[in-house]
Amino acid sequence: MTSFGLLPEGLRDRLPPQAQALASLVRTLTDVCAAHGYERVAPPLIEYEVSLASGSSRERLRFTDPVSQMTLALRSDITGQVGRIAVTRLAGQARPLRLMYAGQVARVRGDQLSPERERTQAGAELIGSDSPAAAAEVLAVAVEALTATGLTGLSVDLTMPTLVADLAAAGWSLGHASLSDVQAWLDGKDVGALRAAGADQYVPLIAAAGPVHAALAALKQLDLPDAVLARLDAIAALADGLNGVSVTLDPTERHGFEYQTWLGFSLFGAGLMAEVGRGGAYTVAQSDGRQEAAIGFSLYVDGLVDLGLGQEARTRVLLPVGTPAAIGAELRQQGWITVAALESGADTGALNCSHIFADGAVRPA
Repeated sequence: MTSFGLLPEGLRDRLPPQAQALASLVRTLTDVCAAHGYERVAPPLIEYEVSLASGSSRERLRFTDPVSQMTLALRSDITGQVGRIAVTRLAGQARPLRLMYAGQVARVRGDQLSPERERTQAGAELIGSDSPAAAAEVLAVAVEALTATGLTGLSVDLTMPTLVADLAAAGWSLGHASLSDVQAWLDGKDVGALRAAGADQYVPLIAAAGPVHAALAALKQLDLPDAVLARLDAIAALADGLNGVSVTLDPTERHGFEYQTWLGFSLFGAGLMAEVGRGGAYTVAQSDGRQEAAIGFSLYVDGLVDLGLGQEARTRVLLPVGTPAAIGAELRQQGWITVAALESGADTGALNCSHIFADGAVRPA
């Protein structure tokens, strides 16, 4: 039996003032996206599981729909839902299509850095292009949105999720290993396994990680196909456009980027143990099987709340019994939060009011 008032592991109530801070942060993030031309969509919390393209199936909470008898799932990510909307209900809209969203997502279990099972996700998706210009726009919007929340110490970690597959397709030898083996060994920085399998050509990729321009210089010393060299130039320009932000590159990192194409990125901030967001280039499957290029980002708002961001500085003033309604309206227009007393002698401290309206003016309590 569970005790009354307890919540399942990984779930929590947001109380004042954190609940208001969460709403304020979502508004700040979406306002920045809206200012760059992104329009908001609101997909449902629950869908047929077969329709949820993004997020691992192992992360989804599933159950049977009593109406259709089909399997439903709570979304663990919103990106795929936005892609579904883009290629169905908004298929006829001009491209590139700029969409944004905010809402709750749920997963079966958390992890060591992010133990929560429900969190608030906000983000933006640019559907119809994954060009260097599109990547520069999306990353700039993500950085601007996080900066607007007051987050400091921003850094961006870039990766090239399809690099290893592209090099193998261009003739780099995998030895007697499979592509997935080599990718896993690179993820784990396992030089010994690569050499033992005869995939020595990939070993220098491990050392080509760190501050972005040093990593790019190391990569350019290798025998790379022209298409990859063009991507390196695009990444250099992308990094140069992120003023005041620390940028690193790990070219072979794929953990969490299995669905991204030429570019992936993670966003970090001062005081946060886990990433505050991630994104990258990907493709959306259309009804006729064609793949449409896209790029976007998702931000995890709860970490910002836990840092104490988003709490508004408005001051609460107590309105004693009998205060005319017009006085309260005027004070609210001036930016005060008004709390109307329901009985004489109300305690300002108990009502979290620092001021009281008395003798025709607002005065410290």
